[in-house]
Amino acid sequence: MSEKKVSPSRKALQVRTRARNKKPKFVRAESWKYDRFSLSWRRPRGLDNKIRRKIKGWPPGPSMGYKGPKIARYLHPSGYHEVIVHNVAELSQVDAETQAVRIGHTVGKRKRADIIAKAKELNLKILNFKVSAQTDTDEKEETEDEGAEEQIKDAKEGKSKPKKEKKPKKSPKKEKKSKTKPKKGEKKQ
Repeated sequence: MSEKKVSPSRKALQVRTRARNKKPKFVRAESWKYDRFSLSWRRPRGLDNKIRRKIKGWPPGPSMGYKGPKIARYLHPSGYHEVIVHNVAELSQVDAETQAVRIGHTVGKRKRADIIAKAKELNLKILNFKVSAQTDTDEKEETEDEGAEEQIKDAKEGKSKPKKEKKPKKSPKKEKKSKTKPKKGEKKQ
C-alpha cells in the first residue's frame, strides 16, 4: 500500500493540533473560587500569588515551554503563511503555493478593489475578503438604481404613486384620579 502524500503545511497543522491537545487550559488565578472572575487568563502579579511563583499543586501558567512547534509557527489555520498587503505592487512578491494575502486594515475601498482584482488574476487566496458582503452591496446598488429609474419614468409619464394618508393625531390621554393618602382621623371610602 502506498501512503497519501501530505503537504508540508497540512502536516505542520496536524503537529500543531497534537501539541495543542497536550497543552493545559490556562485559567485566571482563583477564578474557580469567585464568580466575579472570568476564566479567561490574566497575568498574576501579586507578591504571594501561587501561580506566578509556580507552586506545586496550583494550576500552571503560560511559559516558553508551551510554545508551539517551530514548523507550524505563524501559520494561518488554512495552512498558508499570512502576508499583509497595502498596495497592488506588493502582490507580485507573494508565492501562491505557500502564502495567502491579508489586505491591511488602513487600505481604502478603491485600492482594496484593485488589490482583489489583481489577486484573482494571480490566483492568490485572500484571507479577509468576504464574497457575500461584496455581492450583497452590488445587489443593493442595482436594486436602488432600478427603483430610482422607475420613479423617474413614472414622473415623466405623469404617473404618481398615491401618497399614504396621514393618521389623525390621538387626543391626549385623560389624567387618572390621583390617589391621595387620607389624613389622620379621616376614613377611607
